[in-house]
Amino acid sequence: MSSIVVDSVIGPDGTLHLDVPMGIDKANQQVRVVIEAAAHTTMTRAEWEAFVRSMAGSITDPTFERPPQLPLEVRESLP
Repeated sequence: MSSIVVDSVIGPDGTLHLDVPMGIDKANQQVRVVIEAAAHTTMTRAEWEAFVRSMAGSITDPTFERPPQLPLEVRESLP
């Protein structure tokens, strides 16, 4: 049997729930489940900026429109 990788998040109650459909032809076969922490990678500032730039123009829905901006809220000045 080949390996299957499933990325998941442990719930706030500390319990990991997994549903992995294997197919009826795999029924009653033994499997081994190995749990290991996923590698945590952090983007550099340059990688983040490149990602943000790559998102520009990514909405291809022609009906997408920015809603009207709300009026500026007037607040009391600070003493």
